[in-house]
Amino acid sequence: MKVSLMSLKKSALYLNPRAGTMVDMAAKAGIAAAAAGSTIRETDLLYVSDAYRRQSDAEVVAVDVEHGVVLDRTAFFPTGGGQPHDTGQLTFAGTRATVVDVSKDEAGVVWHTLSPESPIPAVGTHVRGLVDWERRYLVMRLHTAQHIMNGIVWRDFGAHVTGARIIPPEARLDFELDAMSQGLGRALEEAINEVVHQDLPVRAVWLPRLEADRDPSLMRLKANLIPRSIDPLRVIDIVGLDRQADGGTHVGATGEVGHVRVVRTESKGKANKRVRIALEG
Repeated sequence: MKVSLMSLKKSALYLNPRAGTMVDMAAKAGIAAAAAGSTIRETDLLYVSDAYRRQSDAEVVAVDVEHGVVLDRTAFFPTGGGQPHDTGQLTFAGTRATVVDVSKDEAGVVWHTLSPESPIPAVGTHVRGLVDWERRYLVMRLHTAQHIMNGIVWRDFGAHVTGARIIPPEARLDFELDAMSQGLGRALEEAINEVVHQDLPVRAVWLPRLEADRDPSLMRLKANLIPRSIDPLRVIDIVGLDRQADGGTHVGATGEVGHVRVVRTESKGKANKRVRIALEG
């Protein structure tokens, strides 16, 4: 469980993972200033406006005993919505720390988990975050490929999504379909690659929640998990094909996805059919 600045403040103790000893929190460089407020501020999510951003400079605002680090701003995507977290490095004071996990808590605070052998930057340290671009770009391409497939299935069948996940190098979508013909996979693959060939623009737009609510097709999941408090709503628009609410990272045009292969189709039960895809090249 992550430790908030408030809980640290109440205990007046801070564990120094490198030294393995308990020290008075007030003696920790920079901790007093950061702990002046009762909570950690929501992290500025740089990837929301620029998915191609590979690095960013930031300040450490909190750390915990589990090698977790909070920055005031980040380009790292945290696990969510079926999209896996980024990996990469934090560089500071002539050293490097490996980021192995990224998560966002209910307060909108992003925790970067460092590998056990990595040094932990002190609160107040200025760091540079370096995203593993090869992994990020593959996930972006897979995510946009999912949206292309989703748009085609919605257009042709009006089927909601019942599940989604990206596990590089593959991705999957589950659809609310009663039946799946043997030829569906081949037909989907052909249709997806036609959209890739068209090189349609992919844009992120923001809609007021009331306006978004008037278009039920934007909420493509069978179970709408988007809290009412999110307003405005971020929508990914594959121009001319599909628009749906989404908080993840995508490429700027469908042509960047590359050739998509339908790996296999599966029945996961009544009204639940799964399609797995992968990229070639």
